[in-house]
Amino acid sequence: MTRSEALRDAAPSWQPALTHPFVRGLGDGTLDEAAFRFYIRQDYLYLIDYGRLLALGAARAPRLSWMRRYAGLAHGVLETEMALHREFAARWGVADLEDEPVAPATSAYCNFLLRTASLGDFAELAAAVLPCMWTYAEIGRELAATATSDRYREWIDMYASAEFAELADWARSVVDEVDGPGMAAAFETSCAHEVAFWEAAFNAGGAAPGRRPGAA
Repeated sequence: MTRSEALRDAAPSWQPALTHPFVRGLGDGTLDEAAFRFYIRQDYLYLIDYGRLLALGAARAPRLSWMRRYAGLAHGVLETEMALHREFAARWGVADLEDEPVAPATSAYCNFLLRTASLGDFAELAAAVLPCMWTYAEIGRELAATATSDRYREWIDMYASAEFAELADWARSVVDEVDGPGMAAAFETSCAHEVAFWEAAFNAGGAAPGRRPGAA
């Protein structure tokens, strides 16, 4: 068993992140549109800090090849994925993404990731980064095969792509090659934040004014 598989099997929040009602609603088309719009807004804000996280990964990576990949991913998130989110949001009538207040679940997740990337060791950083990539790749693959509605097909296809699967495999390979005492806790905490992120979006309306990206 690889280290990434061991982390997955030991994480109580792994399966709930894959099977949350929000995820099931994407597949069968029953997810309320208000919940999806809330998710788009918050995921866009999450990506701003995720770009920072990947830049920290490049700064702290012990291998040049990993530095290059993390730096490339940071650029891809900030220049490509966020542009795709804006296009996607426009089709769903979601505007002013950067003016949206950061919801508590989004803020908590981003704060955890950036704190781990800044204060933990590189192994913790790699473990904390992995759940987002891996769960989305798994969700995309599963929903692409089982979805009974095309209502959210564009979103499903985005994360069911071969490119995203390769990204998740690479993130797993990094975790498989490093070791550190904080990896299990970092992995599980990220999984738990994934569940909380889905839950906040599913409840759609729990957002309260909070910090904006880049605010102290």
